[in-house]
Formats: sequence, C-alpha cells, structure tokens
Amino acid sequence: MQWRVLVPIKHGAPAKTRLRPATGEQDRHAELVRAIQLDTLDAVLALQAHPLLGGLFIVSGGVSGEPSGPPALPAGIEVLPDAGGGLNPALAAAAAELARRFPADGVVALVADLPALRPADLLAVLRGAPATGRSFVRDLDGSGTTLLAAGPGEPLAPLFGPGSAQRHLDSGALELDAAASLRCDVDSAADLRRCLELGVGTLTSRLVAHLV
Repeated sequence: MQWRVLVPIKHGAPAKTRLRPATGEQDRHAELVRAIQLDTLDAVLALQAHPLLGGLFIVSGGVSGEPSGPPALPAGIEVLPDAGGGLNPALAAAAAELARRFPADGVVALVADLPALRPADLLAVLRGAPATGRSFVRDLDGSGTTLLAAGPGEPLAPLFGPGSAQRHLDSGALELDAAASLRCDVDSAADLRRCLELGVGTLTSRLVAHLV
C-alpha cells in the first residue's frame, strides 16, 4: 500500500488574511503565503522516491476572475479539479477521485501551511498511520488538524476548520503522534514566529527576515 498525498492550495487575496499583519502590503502578503505553500510541497516531494509515497496531488481554488490553479508548481505534482463548495467538499471529492483511480492505496490530506515541515517527520507519520480506518494529526495549538489519513476503501470524510481536531476524534479517527514540524501550521504572525524557531524552508526563510 502507498499513500497518495493531497494538499489543498488556496490562492488569491483571501488566502491567510490573519497573516497579513506580518506582511502589510498585499504583494508581500501573497509572496509569503506562496513561499509557505511551496516549502510545504517541497518537503513532501523530497519523499517522492520513497515506496510509501504514491504521489503528490493538489486541489486548488482561487477567487473570481483568477485561474483555477496556481502557477509555477514544482515538477511531480498533479492538479485535481476543485469541486467547489468549500474546503471539505473539495477535499472529499478529490480524495474520492484518488480512491477510484488507486483503490489499493490510502489518501492523506495535508494542509499547505507547514513551512517547517521535515520530510523525515512526515515519513514517520506515514509509516505509523493505520491501513484501516482514519487517523489524524493535531496542530500545535491543539484545536486544529494538519493531516488526515484514510486507508484503502475508507472515505476521507474531512472535517477541517475551527475545532477540527475534536470533530475528527469524535468521528472515530485515531489521533497520531507527530513531531512539531508536522504540527506547526501558520494562520498568524505568532504561528510564523513559532515555526521560525523550528527552522523553516528555503523560500520562507528568504522572506521572513524582512517581514517579521
């Protein structure tokens, strides 16, 4: 069995509005959000030769008048169409498509704002995630979710959003232990500073000295 990793990418002006105090100008804000997303994707792609990883896929949504997918993605990523309806319906539809195409494999939904993510920490969770049922990783704040996994034949049934960790737990998903790099998501300037203490990826690192 392999894990197919699915990352939702939101782009355009509404992305990460709570992070805007760290950047100020709209162009700088978009640049930082993009750097965080790309560093997250690069950490996953570092595992692309590992037999546990069956591929990296994104489901992407912008805003009215923007293209349906973000530009200049790293090689090795397939873009799946956004079914609309918000984050959870889009993830559920994309996960169902992956399950249809790869019925023997599991699906992992991973948030795109993990600039400190270390490939070895993600690999440890992929190794420990059960092949049956659903499992998840709680963020450092304790209320959110950074990763949700569903084994072969199991619907992903994502419940991302405020308080998602408890909702995933109540839905029967198993909570997994994970290193801080996989739990340090960024919604605010304070979150970004916490990730900086862990060490962030190259693109984010180039920007934060001027922005934080």
